[in-house]
Amino acid sequence: MNPTRFGLPVAAGFAATFLAAALLPGTASAQVSDDIVKIGVLTDMNGPASAPTGQGSVTAAQMAIDDFGGKVLGKPISIVIGDHQLKADIGGGIARRWYDVDQVDLIVDVPVSAVGLAVQNIANEKKRLFITHSTGTADFHGKFCSPYAIQWVFDTRALAVGTADAVVKRGGDSWFFITDDYAFGHSLERDASSVVTANGGKVLGSVRPLATPDLSSFVLQAQASKAKIIGIAAGPPNNMNEIKTGSEFGVFKGGQQMAALLALITDIHGLGLQAAQGLLLTTSFYWDMDDKTREWSKRYFAKMNKMPSMWQAGVYSSVMHYLNAIKETGTDDPLKVAAKMREKPIEDFFARNGKLREDNLMVHDLWLVQVKTPEESKYPWDYYKILTTISGEKAFGPPDPACPLVKK
Repeated sequence: MNPTRFGLPVAAGFAATFLAAALLPGTASAQVSDDIVKIGVLTDMNGPASAPTGQGSVTAAQMAIDDFGGKVLGKPISIVIGDHQLKADIGGGIARRWYDVDQVDLIVDVPVSAVGLAVQNIANEKKRLFITHSTGTADFHGKFCSPYAIQWVFDTRALAVGTADAVVKRGGDSWFFITDDYAFGHSLERDASSVVTANGGKVLGSVRPLATPDLSSFVLQAQASKAKIIGIAAGPPNNMNEIKTGSEFGVFKGGQQMAALLALITDIHGLGLQAAQGLLLTTSFYWDMDDKTREWSKRYFAKMNKMPSMWQAGVYSSVMHYLNAIKETGTDDPLKVAAKMREKPIEDFFARNGKLREDNLMVHDLWLVQVKTPEESKYPWDYYKILTTISGEKAFGPPDPACPLVKK
C-alpha cells in the first residue's frame, strides 16, 4: 500500500501499522459497497423450469450464505428473489431495477437462454456481476462473452458433445434424432452429430416436432430407422414427453437406447423409473456420487424434501466461491472479485477439476449416467448408474475465439 495514498506524508512505522490494520476485517469492510453484499436469485418460481431451479435455487443460495456465516468482511449478506416467468422482458426489467435501485451485487440462476442473455446485457451495461447456472447457450461465453457474466454449470455443447462422444465410444455408433424445431434443439443436434460422425458413427436421420402433443409418428420414425441410439435434442418439458412416448412404444424393450442431450434428475423423478429406465444422459452433478455430494444433498433434502438438480447444486457452489473471493480480495468490486474467482481451482462437492477460464466459463468434469430400472433402485432418488467420467476439457472444448476476452 502506498503510504501517501490519502495525500498525507506518513512515517514508515505508521505505514506498516496502517497496512496491518487494513488487512483486518473491520477495516477491509470499508471496501464493501453500500455496507451490504446483496445477492439476487432470479428464477422461475412456478413455471416449467421451477422444479430444477425455482425455490430450490433460492434455498441453495441461502445455504451458502448461512454456511459462510452470514457476513463477509464484517458486512451482512442478504438475498432477494425474483420470478422472471421465463420472459426476457420481465427478467431484464427485474435485473435493471435490482442493479439500479436495490443495489444488488450479484444475480444468479436465470433459467432459459433468452432470459439469461437479456440479463447478461443489463449486467454489462451496469457493470455488475451475473452468474448463470441454467442458461445453456454456448454463445454466453462465446460471441456474447463478458467480463461481468459467468457460466457455471453447463452449456449445450458440453452436454451434447460429452454424451455423443461417450456413447459412441461405448458402441452406440448409429443415431437418429428427435429434435425440437427451434434454435436450442438444432444446436444440440448439430453438436452431437458432429461428434458422432467424427468418431466414425453415422447419423441416420432426424425429425423435428414443434409444439405438438402427439409424438407417436416421430417416435415410430425413430424406431424404424433401426438406429442404436435415439438422441433427444430438446429441453424440458418436451424431452420428457418424447422419452415417455418412446417408453410407451417399447423403444427400450426393442433394443434401442435413448440419449437425452439435456435432462435433469427432477425430470427423471417426474417421469418415474418405469418410463425413464435405460435412458442415457450427461450431468454435471449427481447427489449420490460420493460422500461429499451426499452430505450436502441430504442437508438440502431436509429443507426441500427432494434432491437437488445440477443447477441448484451449482448455485451453492458459485455463491460460496464468490463470497470467498470477496473475503480474499477485501472488496466487492465486480472485476476484482471475478479475477480472484479465476485464480483458484474449484474443487468442492459440486465440481471436480473445476476452473473458471478467461472466457468466464467454469470448466469441470461431467458424468455419463444411465437411469436405473425400478428393480435396480434401492432407495428414494437412487436413479443413476455412473458409466464414465467425461473430462471438462473434452466436454467443453477450447475457448471460443469469438469471445473478446480470449487471448488471441
